[in-house]
Amino acid sequence: MNKNYYAILMAGGVGSRFWPVSTTEFPKQFHDMLGSGSTLIQKTFSRLSKLIPVENILILTNEKYNDLVLEQLPMVKQEQVLLEPAMRNTAPCILYASLKIQKQNPDAVMVVAPSDHWIEDEDAFTQNLQRCFDFCQTNDALMTLGIQPTFPNTGFGYIEFDKSDSNSIKKVNQFREKPDYETAKSFLEQGNFLWNGGIFIWSAKSIISAFEKFQPQMNALFQQGLESYNTASERQFIETNYANAENISIDYAVMEKAKNVFVLPATFDWNDLGTWGQLHEKIEKDENNNGVINAKVVMENASNNIIRSDADKLIVVDGLHDYIIVDKEGILLIYPKSKEQDIKRITKLASEL
Repeated sequence: MNKNYYAILMAGGVGSRFWPVSTTEFPKQFHDMLGSGSTLIQKTFSRLSKLIPVENILILTNEKYNDLVLEQLPMVKQEQVLLEPAMRNTAPCILYASLKIQKQNPDAVMVVAPSDHWIEDEDAFTQNLQRCFDFCQTNDALMTLGIQPTFPNTGFGYIEFDKSDSNSIKKVNQFREKPDYETAKSFLEQGNFLWNGGIFIWSAKSIISAFEKFQPQMNALFQQGLESYNTASERQFIETNYANAENISIDYAVMEKAKNVFVLPATFDWNDLGTWGQLHEKIEKDENNNGVINAKVVMENASNNIIRSDADKLIVVDGLHDYIIVDKEGILLIYPKSKEQDIKRITKLASEL
């Protein structure tokens, strides 16, 4: 395995649209959402470790998930788990991890990957990642893996690449915000737009020089800790200084400003498992398109539902169509799929009861 290959696994999110299964105490990346026998973070770690040495995979997460990470990934040492003392979006934690990695290995190339996405064709993913690593080792490039859009999704940002570029790795023209339906349709018709899946690849040198250029204040803050990184005093420095970083995503902080951005259109299938509806797409369904996880069910006059329970519970459904039905300890959710984006709001209401 190539010792210059590193990964930064992003595992700090809450996944609130998957309430009541995903909660602040136990977010979706630590659940076996599809009933596959592995949690999402375990699947992601296993996928990355096909190309990247296990000791070179860093997990970025919130302090309160430290024990969950170590429990679910017993091959990981404590020093590989980078704990954010405050929620500051993706840019500060990526800069922190990149400086740590560069100090350890100036020749490092790395992938930044979410821990809660679903990729079935892992061989295609590994091949795509290898292409990106090869490119970033020989070019000053900030790369992303773009997902081929399958429908005009309004829930994702898009990457517009140069149509005239005949290479398999394309020059990025610009990142586009989450569009309305008509705009998303026009993106698909134009043919040079990909979904932004939040998977980034670059050398430590390229990303740190981009931060120096576009985020000098944040860069100065984290450079102050350089002597402490990978030593016993690192934790103290981060505890004291991390919350002073600006709350900003890597997209806004760097990717949308830089000119040396490239995209490889991914050849693997991908699902960001952001909602119950997207989970429904990935699981086995009966002849009426009902998807069931863990539960025993009796269904009559019911279609397009997703049903999940923790225990081996018998659930009887009659006359429901396009619903999310989730039974989790003291909570039962029966909610229309068409309103699944509102679950985040409902979670807040429920927490006040």
